[in-house]
Amino acid sequence: MRLTWTAFTELLRCTLLGHLRNRLALALAVAFIPLWIAVARLCTSDAVVRITLDAISASVSVPASRVAQVASALGAVTMVAGFVTFIETFRSRQMDRRLLLAGYPRLPMLLAKLAAVALTAALLALYSTVLLWISLPVHHAVPLGLALAGAGLAYGGIGLLLGSLVPGELEGFFLIIMLSLVDTGLQNPVFNTLMDVVGVSALPLYGVNQLALSSALTPHIPWSHGLLSLTWSAATGALALLVLHTHRPSRSPVSRRTGVRAG
Repeated sequence: MRLTWTAFTELLRCTLLGHLRNRLALALAVAFIPLWIAVARLCTSDAVVRITLDAISASVSVPASRVAQVASALGAVTMVAGFVTFIETFRSRQMDRRLLLAGYPRLPMLLAKLAAVALTAALLALYSTVLLWISLPVHHAVPLGLALAGAGLAYGGIGLLLGSLVPGELEGFFLIIMLSLVDTGLQNPVFNTLMDVVGVSALPLYGVNQLALSSALTPHIPWSHGLLSLTWSAATGALALLVLHTHRPSRSPVSRRTGVRAG
């Protein structure tokens, strides 16, 4: 039990320190999110559009710029959370192998990474909610923040899984960018007015997008839709655990030769 707790706290500390040392990740978190919201505000007209929200089973008329800002905030949080988690997971592979060879238990290692994803998503959500509160007349800030946190959790879990699987950084970046662009594009009711694309409800951002738009732009709060992102986060976390469990780290060729000579 003591080793389990030590493994968890040590891995959590190392993961968070890795995030803080990553200047690109910090720059993305601090600068990209407000920039993306500002671009949506400046480049989208204030013309009133009628959008359909499945979560409240109704159509609402709101300025297009407000919808675009909420959708852009969701997209920025997903991309930053996915990038940050992927980079840290990918670059810590060798250290994780060494810890496994040293006898560290697997489950606390993954739980520490999931806890780091949750903390990252919470901070990004808080930051983005404050920015939207300044830029928009938000109806319900707390549900909006929870929706943004759910988006970060979903794509943080995807970044964790990709960081454990893909062979190179370029492949991981490409997959995160493409999935995020497709997801946010289909979920944005300014572009996809009818929201009738087959399978759109199965995408990671569907539930949190409905919760975010409803909470920010209407008096309604569809809490149940926010739980859908937890399903994605749990599924990707479980798959990452499976990858870590099935992976059997082997000593490097140099270590094996050294062992043979010593014998």
